[in-house]
Amino acid sequence: MSPRGISLSVVPMYLGEIAPKNLRGFLGLVPSIFIGTGVFAAQILGLHELLGKEEHWPLFLSIVVVPTFIQLMLLPWFPESPRYLLIEKHNVHATITALKKYRAKCNIQAEIEEMQEEQRSLSSVQTLSVWKLLLDHSVRWQVLSVVVINIGMQLSGIDAIWFYTNDIFENAGIPVPEIPYTTAGTGIIEIIAGLVGCFTIEKLGRRPLMIGGFAMMGICSAGITLSLILQVHLSFMRYISVCCVVGIIAGFCIGPAGVPFLITAELFKQSHRPAAYIVGGSLNWVSNFTVGFVFPFLQMSAGSYCYLVFATICLSVAVYVYIVIPETRNKTFMEISRLFSKEAVLETQGLFSVDQLKLKKMNGYGGLEHASLELDSSSSVP
Repeated sequence: MSPRGISLSVVPMYLGEIAPKNLRGFLGLVPSIFIGTGVFAAQILGLHELLGKEEHWPLFLSIVVVPTFIQLMLLPWFPESPRYLLIEKHNVHATITALKKYRAKCNIQAEIEEMQEEQRSLSSVQTLSVWKLLLDHSVRWQVLSVVVINIGMQLSGIDAIWFYTNDIFENAGIPVPEIPYTTAGTGIIEIIAGLVGCFTIEKLGRRPLMIGGFAMMGICSAGITLSLILQVHLSFMRYISVCCVVGIIAGFCIGPAGVPFLITAELFKQSHRPAAYIVGGSLNWVSNFTVGFVFPFLQMSAGSYCYLVFATICLSVAVYVYIVIPETRNKTFMEISRLFSKEAVLETQGLFSVDQLKLKKMNGYGGLEHASLELDSSSSVP
Protein backbone atom coordinates (compact mmCIF):
# COMPACT_ATOMS: atom_id res chain seq x y z
CA MET A 1 0.00 0.00 0.00
CA SER A 2 1.50 3.31 -1.07
CA PRO A 3 1.58 6.00 1.63
CA ARG A 4 0.87 8.64 -0.98
CA GLY A 5 -1.99 10.51 -2.61
CA ILE A 6 -5.37 8.84 -2.79
CA SER A 7 -4.44 5.79 -0.71
CA LEU A 8 -3.65 7.86 2.36
CA SER A 9 -7.26 9.11 2.44
CA VAL A 10 -9.30 6.33 0.85
CA VAL A 11 -7.83 3.45 2.85
CA PRO A 12 -8.62 4.82 6.36
CA MET A 13 -12.05 5.97 5.15
CA TYR A 14 -12.82 2.50 3.79
CA LEU A 15 -11.54 0.77 6.93
CA GLY A 16 -13.54 3.16 9.12
CA GLU A 17 -16.74 2.33 7.23
CA ILE A 18 -16.36 -1.46 7.19
CA ALA A 19 -15.03 -1.95 10.73
CA PRO A 20 -17.31 -2.70 13.71
CA LYS A 21 -17.21 0.12 16.22
CA ASN A 22 -15.27 -1.93 18.79
CA LEU A 23 -12.44 -2.57 16.28
CA ARG A 24 -12.55 0.67 14.30
CA GLY A 25 -9.55 2.14 16.09
CA PHE A 26 -7.44 -1.00 15.78
CA LEU A 27 -8.10 -1.40 12.06
CA GLY A 28 -7.70 2.33 11.49
CA LEU A 29 -4.11 2.24 12.77
CA VAL A 30 -3.09 -0.90 10.88
CA PRO A 31 -2.11 1.10 7.74
CA SER A 32 0.40 3.15 9.74
CA ILE A 33 2.07 -0.10 10.88
CA PHE A 34 2.43 -1.28 7.29
CA ILE A 35 3.77 2.12 6.27
CA GLY A 36 6.37 1.86 9.04
CA THR A 37 7.18 -1.69 7.95
CA GLY A 38 7.65 -0.49 4.38
CA VAL A 39 9.97 2.30 5.52
CA PHE A 40 12.00 -0.16 7.60
CA ALA A 41 12.23 -2.61 4.67
CA ALA A 42 13.46 0.21 2.43
CA GLN A 43 16.07 1.20 5.02
CA ILE A 44 17.35 -2.38 5.21
CA LEU A 45 17.38 -2.94 1.44
CA GLY A 46 19.08 0.42 1.00
CA LEU A 47 22.11 -0.63 3.01
CA HIS A 48 25.37 -0.73 1.06
CA GLU A 49 25.68 -4.50 1.54
CA LEU A 50 22.32 -5.13 -0.17
CA LEU A 51 20.90 -2.77 -2.81
CA GLY A 52 22.47 0.48 -1.65
CA LYS A 53 25.12 0.59 -4.36
CA GLU A 54 24.63 2.94 -7.29
CA GLU A 55 24.33 0.15 -9.85
CA HIS A 56 21.56 -1.51 -7.83
CA TRP A 57 19.28 1.55 -7.51
CA PRO A 58 17.11 0.72 -10.58
CA LEU A 59 16.40 -2.72 -9.10
CA PHE A 60 15.79 -1.22 -5.66
CA LEU A 61 13.25 1.27 -6.97
CA SER A 62 11.47 -1.34 -9.09
CA ILE A 63 10.66 -3.54 -6.07
CA VAL A 64 7.59 -1.36 -5.40
CA VAL A 65 5.96 -2.99 -8.44
CA VAL A 66 5.51 -6.27 -6.53
CA PRO A 67 3.19 -5.09 -3.70
CA THR A 68 1.42 -2.74 -6.12
CA PHE A 69 0.64 -5.62 -8.49
CA ILE A 70 -0.60 -7.81 -5.63
CA GLN A 71 -2.84 -5.01 -4.40
CA LEU A 72 -4.33 -4.39 -7.85
CA MET A 73 -5.10 -8.10 -8.22
CA LEU A 74 -6.82 -8.34 -4.82
CA LEU A 75 -8.79 -5.08 -4.67
CA PRO A 76 -11.51 -6.09 -7.19
CA TRP A 77 -12.49 -8.92 -4.84
CA PHE A 78 -13.04 -6.61 -1.87
CA PRO A 79 -16.74 -5.96 -1.08
CA GLU A 80 -17.94 -2.37 -1.31
CA SER A 81 -18.45 -0.48 1.95
CA PRO A 82 -21.82 -1.57 3.44
CA ARG A 83 -22.40 1.94 4.75
CA TYR A 84 -21.88 3.39 1.27
CA LEU A 85 -24.19 0.80 -0.30
CA LEU A 86 -27.05 1.51 2.09
CA ILE A 87 -26.82 5.25 2.73
CA GLU A 88 -25.78 6.46 -0.71
CA LYS A 89 -26.90 3.67 -3.06
CA HIS A 90 -30.01 2.60 -1.06
CA ASN A 91 -29.23 -1.03 -1.87
CA VAL A 92 -30.30 -3.06 1.15
CA HIS A 93 -29.62 -6.45 -0.45
CA ALA A 94 -26.03 -5.53 -1.39
CA THR A 95 -25.53 -4.08 2.08
CA ILE A 96 -26.57 -7.32 3.77
CA THR A 97 -24.37 -9.35 1.41
CA ALA A 98 -21.34 -7.17 2.13
CA LEU A 99 -21.94 -7.21 5.88
CA LYS A 100 -22.21 -10.99 5.91
CA LYS A 101 -18.78 -11.21 4.29
CA TYR A 102 -17.29 -8.95 6.96
CA ARG A 103 -19.33 -10.32 9.89
CA ALA A 104 -19.54 -14.01 9.10
CA LYS A 105 -20.59 -15.09 12.61
CA CYS A 106 -22.10 -11.89 14.00
CA ASN A 107 -25.61 -10.48 14.20
CA ILE A 108 -25.71 -7.69 11.62
CA GLN A 109 -29.20 -6.41 12.46
CA ALA A 110 -27.98 -3.80 14.96
CA GLU A 111 -25.47 -2.41 12.46
CA ILE A 112 -28.09 -2.17 9.72
CA GLU A 113 -30.44 -0.32 12.07
CA GLU A 114 -27.65 2.12 12.99
CA MET A 115 -26.95 2.74 9.29
CA GLN A 116 -30.66 3.25 8.61
CA GLU A 117 -30.81 5.80 11.43
CA GLU A 118 -27.98 7.72 9.78
CA GLN A 119 -29.69 7.33 6.40
CA ARG A 120 -32.90 8.88 7.78
CA SER A 121 -30.95 11.81 9.22
CA LEU A 122 -29.45 12.40 5.76
CA SER A 123 -32.62 11.76 3.75
CA SER A 124 -32.51 15.23 2.16
CA VAL A 125 -28.73 15.66 2.10
CA GLN A 126 -26.53 14.59 -0.82
CA THR A 127 -22.78 14.10 -0.70
CA LEU A 128 -21.30 17.53 -0.02
CA SER A 129 -18.62 19.26 -2.03
CA VAL A 130 -15.59 20.71 -0.27
CA TRP A 131 -16.99 24.23 -0.57
CA LYS A 132 -20.35 23.24 0.95
CA LEU A 133 -18.56 21.40 3.73
CA LEU A 134 -16.61 24.53 4.62
CA LEU A 135 -19.83 26.58 4.65
CA ASP A 136 -21.82 24.08 6.74
CA HIS A 137 -22.06 25.60 10.23
CA SER A 138 -23.35 22.35 11.73
CA VAL A 139 -19.93 20.71 11.30
CA ARG A 140 -17.65 23.71 11.87
CA TRP A 141 -16.01 22.17 14.95
CA GLN A 142 -15.41 18.89 13.15
CA VAL A 143 -13.88 20.69 10.16
CA LEU A 144 -11.71 22.83 12.43
CA SER A 145 -10.56 19.71 14.28
CA VAL A 146 -9.58 17.98 11.03
CA VAL A 147 -7.70 21.10 9.94
CA VAL A 148 -5.82 21.37 13.25
CA ILE A 149 -4.77 17.73 13.59
CA ASN A 150 -3.74 17.32 9.94
CA ILE A 151 -1.72 20.52 9.86
CA GLY A 152 -0.31 19.73 13.28
CA MET A 153 0.67 16.25 12.13
CA GLN A 154 3.09 17.68 9.55
CA LEU A 155 4.07 20.92 11.30
CA SER A 156 5.10 18.80 14.29
CA GLY A 157 8.48 18.61 12.56
CA ILE A 158 8.53 14.86 12.04
CA ASP A 159 9.70 15.24 8.45
CA ALA A 160 12.41 17.67 9.50
CA ILE A 161 13.60 15.07 11.99
CA TRP A 162 13.61 12.35 9.33
CA PHE A 163 15.38 14.62 6.83
CA TYR A 164 18.15 15.52 9.26
CA THR A 165 18.44 12.37 11.38
CA ASN A 166 21.82 11.54 9.85
CA ASP A 167 23.18 14.99 10.74
CA ILE A 168 21.96 14.66 14.33
CA PHE A 169 23.49 11.19 14.67
CA GLU A 170 26.79 12.37 13.16
CA ASN A 171 26.82 15.32 15.53
CA ALA A 172 26.30 12.89 18.41
CA GLY A 173 29.60 11.23 17.53
CA ILE A 174 28.29 8.14 15.75
CA PRO A 175 30.81 7.10 13.05
CA VAL A 176 29.56 7.95 9.55
CA PRO A 177 29.78 4.34 8.25
CA GLU A 178 27.50 3.21 11.12
CA ILE A 179 24.83 5.89 10.67
CA PRO A 180 22.76 3.91 8.09
CA TYR A 181 22.45 1.06 10.60
CA THR A 182 21.48 3.49 13.36
CA THR A 183 18.87 5.04 11.08
CA ALA A 184 17.52 1.57 10.30
CA GLY A 185 17.18 1.12 14.05
CA THR A 186 14.75 4.05 14.12
CA GLY A 187 12.62 2.03 11.70
CA ILE A 188 12.27 -0.64 14.36
CA ILE A 189 11.18 2.08 16.81
CA GLU A 190 8.50 3.14 14.31
CA ILE A 191 7.09 -0.37 14.07
CA ILE A 192 7.14 -1.00 17.83
CA ALA A 193 5.50 2.36 18.60
CA GLY A 194 2.89 1.73 15.91
CA LEU A 195 2.07 -1.66 17.40
CA VAL A 196 1.76 -0.11 20.87
CA GLY A 197 -0.72 2.43 19.53
CA CYS A 198 -2.62 -0.18 17.53
CA PHE A 199 -3.11 -2.54 20.46
CA THR A 200 -3.95 0.13 23.04
CA ILE A 201 -6.25 2.46 21.11
CA GLU A 202 -9.39 0.44 21.92
CA LYS A 203 -8.48 0.43 25.61
CA LEU A 204 -7.11 3.95 26.06
CA GLY A 205 -9.07 5.74 23.35
CA ARG A 206 -8.11 8.18 20.60
CA ARG A 207 -7.60 11.25 22.76
CA PRO A 208 -4.86 9.86 25.04
CA LEU A 209 -2.84 8.64 22.05
CA MET A 210 -3.04 11.99 20.29
CA ILE A 211 -2.53 14.10 23.40
CA GLY A 212 0.29 11.90 24.66
CA GLY A 213 1.92 11.61 21.24
CA PHE A 214 1.91 15.34 20.49
CA ALA A 215 2.98 16.19 24.05
CA MET A 216 5.86 13.71 23.85
CA MET A 217 6.95 15.18 20.52
CA GLY A 218 6.79 18.71 21.91
CA ILE A 219 8.87 17.86 24.97
CA CYS A 220 11.46 15.99 22.90
CA SER A 221 11.68 18.83 20.35
CA ALA A 222 12.45 21.23 23.18
CA GLY A 223 14.94 18.65 24.45
CA ILE A 224 16.77 18.69 21.11
CA THR A 225 17.15 22.46 21.31
CA LEU A 226 18.46 22.23 24.88
CA SER A 227 20.90 19.43 24.04
CA LEU A 228 22.25 21.20 20.95
CA ILE A 229 22.89 24.35 22.99
CA LEU A 230 24.56 22.56 25.92
CA GLN A 231 26.52 19.90 24.06
CA VAL A 232 29.39 22.35 23.55
CA HIS A 233 29.92 22.37 27.31
CA LEU A 234 28.51 18.94 28.22
CA SER A 235 29.55 16.13 25.90
CA PHE A 236 26.87 13.71 27.14
CA MET A 237 24.15 16.04 25.81
CA ARG A 238 24.87 14.64 22.34
CA TYR A 239 23.36 11.36 23.44
CA ILE A 240 20.37 13.22 24.88
CA SER A 241 19.70 14.61 21.41
CA VAL A 242 19.70 11.07 20.00
CA CYS A 243 17.23 10.00 22.71
CA CYS A 244 15.03 12.98 21.84
CA VAL A 245 15.02 11.98 18.15
CA VAL A 246 13.93 8.48 19.14
CA GLY A 247 11.29 10.00 21.44
CA ILE A 248 9.89 12.19 18.65
CA ILE A 249 9.64 9.25 16.26
CA ALA A 250 8.03 7.02 18.92
CA GLY A 251 5.59 9.74 19.99
CA PHE A 252 4.59 10.35 16.39
CA CYS A 253 4.02 6.68 15.55
CA ILE A 254 2.01 5.96 18.71
CA GLY A 255 -0.76 8.40 17.83
CA PRO A 256 -0.29 11.38 15.50
CA ALA A 257 0.85 9.17 12.60
CA GLY A 258 -2.44 7.31 12.24
CA VAL A 259 -5.17 8.67 14.52
CA PRO A 260 -5.83 11.86 12.46
CA PHE A 261 -6.83 9.76 9.43
CA LEU A 262 -8.98 7.49 11.60
CA ILE A 263 -10.72 10.28 13.46
CA THR A 264 -11.54 12.11 10.23
CA ALA A 265 -13.83 9.19 9.37
CA GLU A 266 -15.36 9.17 12.84
CA LEU A 267 -16.19 12.88 13.12
CA PHE A 268 -18.40 13.04 10.01
CA LYS A 269 -21.52 11.41 8.64
CA GLN A 270 -21.53 9.64 5.29
CA SER A 271 -22.49 12.76 3.29
CA HIS A 272 -19.63 14.86 4.69
CA ARG A 273 -16.87 12.25 4.95
CA PRO A 274 -15.38 12.30 1.40
CA ALA A 275 -15.08 16.10 1.40
CA ALA A 276 -13.56 16.01 4.88
CA TYR A 277 -10.86 13.63 3.67
CA ILE A 278 -10.12 15.91 0.72
CA VAL A 279 -9.68 18.86 3.08
CA GLY A 280 -7.57 16.90 5.56
CA GLY A 281 -5.42 15.20 2.92
CA SER A 282 -4.79 18.42 1.00
CA LEU A 283 -3.76 20.33 4.12
CA ASN A 284 -1.59 17.41 5.17
CA TRP A 285 0.42 17.52 1.97
CA VAL A 286 0.58 21.31 1.80
CA SER A 287 1.95 21.32 5.35
CA ASN A 288 4.40 18.56 4.42
CA PHE A 289 5.70 20.65 1.53
CA THR A 290 5.88 23.75 3.73
CA VAL A 291 8.05 22.03 6.33
CA GLY A 292 10.39 20.58 3.72
CA PHE A 293 10.74 23.94 1.99
CA VAL A 294 10.94 26.24 5.00
CA PHE A 295 12.94 24.18 7.51
CA PRO A 296 16.40 24.72 5.93
CA PHE A 297 15.87 28.50 6.04
CA LEU A 298 14.45 28.27 9.57
CA GLN A 299 17.48 26.27 10.65
CA MET A 300 19.88 28.81 9.13
CA SER A 301 18.14 31.77 10.78
CA ALA A 302 17.20 30.30 14.18
CA GLY A 303 19.90 27.65 14.58
CA SER A 304 19.28 25.27 17.45
CA TYR A 305 16.17 27.22 18.48
CA CYS A 306 14.29 26.16 15.33
CA TYR A 307 13.00 23.05 17.11
CA LEU A 308 11.18 25.25 19.62
CA VAL A 309 8.79 26.16 16.80
CA PHE A 310 7.86 22.50 16.43
CA ALA A 311 7.63 22.10 20.20
CA THR A 312 5.15 24.98 20.40
CA ILE A 313 3.01 23.57 17.59
CA CYS A 314 2.95 20.06 19.10
CA LEU A 315 1.96 21.27 22.55
CA SER A 316 -0.69 23.59 21.06
CA VAL A 317 -2.28 20.71 19.14
CA ALA A 318 -2.23 18.56 22.30
CA VAL A 319 -4.08 21.32 24.18
CA TYR A 320 -6.61 21.68 21.35
CA VAL A 321 -7.34 17.94 21.34
CA TYR A 322 -7.72 17.99 25.13
CA ILE A 323 -10.23 20.85 25.05
CA VAL A 324 -12.22 20.28 21.86
CA ILE A 325 -12.14 16.76 20.41
CA PRO A 326 -14.38 14.21 22.19
CA GLU A 327 -13.52 10.57 22.76
CA THR A 328 -14.94 8.50 19.90
CA ARG A 329 -13.97 5.05 21.13
CA ASN A 330 -16.72 2.43 20.79
CA LYS A 331 -19.27 5.00 19.60
CA THR A 332 -21.38 4.91 16.45
CA PHE A 333 -21.11 7.71 13.90
CA MET A 334 -24.52 9.01 14.96
CA GLU A 335 -23.49 9.11 18.64
CA ILE A 336 -20.36 11.07 17.73
CA SER A 337 -22.39 13.47 15.63
CA ARG A 338 -24.77 14.07 18.55
CA LEU A 339 -21.82 14.94 20.81
CA PHE A 340 -20.98 17.86 18.55
CA SER A 341 -24.61 18.89 18.07
CA LYS A 342 -25.05 19.12 21.86
CA GLU A 343 -21.95 21.29 22.03
CA ALA A 344 -23.44 23.58 19.39
CA VAL A 345 -26.65 23.93 21.41
CA LEU A 346 -24.68 24.82 24.53
CA GLU A 347 -22.63 27.35 22.65
CA THR A 348 -25.64 29.12 21.16
CA GLN A 349 -27.43 29.23 24.51
CA GLY A 350 -24.35 30.64 26.25
CA LEU A 351 -24.25 27.96 28.92
CA PHE A 352 -20.49 27.77 29.38
CA SER A 353 -20.23 29.14 32.88
CA VAL A 354 -17.18 28.61 35.07
CA ASP A 355 -19.04 26.12 37.26
CA GLN A 356 -20.07 24.06 34.23
CA LEU A 357 -16.53 23.99 32.90
CA LYS A 358 -15.40 22.72 36.31
CA LEU A 359 -18.11 20.07 36.11
CA LYS A 360 -16.74 18.99 32.72
CA LYS A 361 -13.25 18.55 34.11
CA MET A 362 -14.58 16.63 37.12
CA ASN A 363 -16.35 14.19 34.81
CA GLY A 364 -13.37 13.29 32.62
CA TYR A 365 -10.96 14.69 30.09
CA GLY A 366 -12.86 17.90 29.53
CA GLY A 367 -13.68 17.18 25.88
CA LEU A 368 -17.02 17.74 24.20
CA GLU A 369 -18.34 14.32 25.17
CA HIS A 370 -19.34 15.74 28.57
CA ALA A 371 -21.46 18.49 27.08
CA SER A 372 -24.57 16.36 27.49
CA LEU A 373 -24.14 16.47 31.28
CA GLU A 374 -24.16 20.24 31.19
CA LEU A 375 -27.17 20.37 28.91
CA ASP A 376 -29.18 18.10 31.17
CA SER A 377 -28.25 20.01 34.32
CA SER A 378 -29.05 23.36 32.72
CA SER A 379 -32.36 22.26 31.29
CA SER A 380 -33.49 21.05 34.71
CA VAL A 381 -33.25 24.54 36.19
CA PRO A 382 -36.62 26.36 36.07
